[in-house]
Amino acid sequence: MPRRSGRCYDTGLSDTLKPQHGSFLHDTDHKSRLGPVIVSRSDHNISRANISQSALKVLYRLKDAGYQAFIVGGGVRDLLLERQPKDFDIATNADPDQIQDVFRNSRLIGRRFRLAHVRFGREIVEVATFRASGAEPDDERSHSDSGRILRDNVYGTIDEDVWRRDFTVNALYYNIADFSIWDYVGGFADVRSRTLRLIGDPVTRYHEDPVRMLRAARFAAKLDFTLAPETAAPVKELGGLLKDVPPARLFDELLKLFHSGHAARSFDVLRDYDLLRYLFRDTQAVLETPDAEKIAGFIRRGLENTDARIREDKPVTPTFLYAVFLWFPIKALAEKLEREGWHSGQAMLEASQRIVASQQTAFPRRFSSPMKELLAMQWRFTQRQGARAARMLQHKRFRAAYDFLLLRASAGEVDQETVAWWTDIQALPPEEQGKMVGGKGRSGRRRRGGRRRGAQSEITDVVS
Repeated sequence: MPRRSGRCYDTGLSDTLKPQHGSFLHDTDHKSRLGPVIVSRSDHNISRANISQSALKVLYRLKDAGYQAFIVGGGVRDLLLERQPKDFDIATNADPDQIQDVFRNSRLIGRRFRLAHVRFGREIVEVATFRASGAEPDDERSHSDSGRILRDNVYGTIDEDVWRRDFTVNALYYNIADFSIWDYVGGFADVRSRTLRLIGDPVTRYHEDPVRMLRAARFAAKLDFTLAPETAAPVKELGGLLKDVPPARLFDELLKLFHSGHAARSFDVLRDYDLLRYLFRDTQAVLETPDAEKIAGFIRRGLENTDARIREDKPVTPTFLYAVFLWFPIKALAEKLEREGWHSGQAMLEASQRIVASQQTAFPRRFSSPMKELLAMQWRFTQRQGARAARMLQHKRFRAAYDFLLLRASAGEVDQETVAWWTDIQALPPEEQGKMVGGKGRSGRRRRGGRRRGAQSEITDVVS
């Protein structure tokens, strides 16, 4: 049995007990073999009633099979914060094959590091084997010349696994055996003080994986935490390491930043730490002009709209996200092309293509193509007469383009008369629409080879 020491217990895994929370020095760079502080059930607020039944089944079956079983990471952190976790990740000393022996409803995934997915209907519980510390030079961990981790696939113990975690608040282990929390690095105290702190030397950890800088910004925004001074200090200097990160990975991280309900706050944090330039280089450039306040206000309003839709459980899409961030760089380039003699519509399309191609993050064509079309339609809102206006109303992306027009109007880019005209005409029957534009309405005869397209057919796919 563990030995009681105030509110902490010696786990028996190591000879020396780490100090209690009040005396943590946060020397997380010191990979000692000190055991964890154990926070007993009476000293924390986590209840099994707030843990999914599927996760509890996995925990108990691993325990009954003789293995250690812990909820680890964001699930523990969110439960302590009385937030509903998105999922529950489980760590164990069972290796993947042993996990699969325990759960017939599981399958192994991953090449870099094998994990088990245990399926309960539509719910999947992810189970990972503890990873080794990788401190020895002859292990299977490999780094690039810049220090970035390339391989990290060595199994180990919980005492070693903790040093693979990124932030102290993500390195807490909830033990199903006695409902206690194991804390090696002061994460319990950091949750209470709402502090985000890297485990280990921040410079080394950022070199190992530069995306940790974006994760720091994301967690700070999502949780309303403050970065610890030593965690924040190197970020501006080391931000350039993000240039070596694969575009597809940056795209994934970008969606986590801006499609998780805290987009506006993420924008502010990224600007505070000068990280926005590594996601939207051209946007950062226009934010350094005299129009910076106006442009930042426009972006924030667009992101607040996205956050509101997520709260209302409405669909969102990268199409709108990129349109918000890239509108001003694209507009500036389009105006330059017009001065060089390009037609306004073609200038907007060409500018969109050039700016999209210059982004460091991946931007799949299924999102970039409708964005280019949406932005290219903006100049057509000034044309309120004739066949062009009639066709505009029938365009499959009209509603998306109109919603973006409203966003532009909120920034003072569009006069209210234009907005009111396009708002009013949508509510009219086709015959009245035809009179307003001075041509055929929707019920009128179409040109040969044309086809009728519903104005709102793809609104949920295009507008966030």
